[in-house]
Amino acid sequence: MVEEPSDVLALEKTNEFKGLYHVLGGALSPLDGIGPEELRVKELLSRLTGSSVEEVILAMNPNVEGEATTLYLSKLLKPLGAKVTRIARGLPVGSDLEYADEATLSRALEGRIAV
Repeated sequence: MVEEPSDVLALEKTNEFKGLYHVLGGALSPLDGIGPEELRVKELLSRLTGSSVEEVILAMNPNVEGEATTLYLSKLLKPLGAKVTRIARGLPVGSDLEYADEATLSRALEGRIAV
């Protein structure tokens, strides 16, 4: 699941994802008056109810709104039985550790993998 149609294009360029997309139409932002009713949450629930979907990947932008949307959706979707995951966050390829902010470094450490 992504926020905007342009996010689908970005993910498609990787040639890594072979599933279906759901475009939410934005992210939760109470200060801007954007709640679940303004997003395509009902349509998502309709698609998932009674389906054989095994995993829902939340690919939200790494900002306050994206984090809030991820938290909200994960709580909403987990009872439906599908595995709910999010994309990893961390350092971009070609960057230097000394220029990364604390939040990015923390998330990179949280998402570490075995080599």
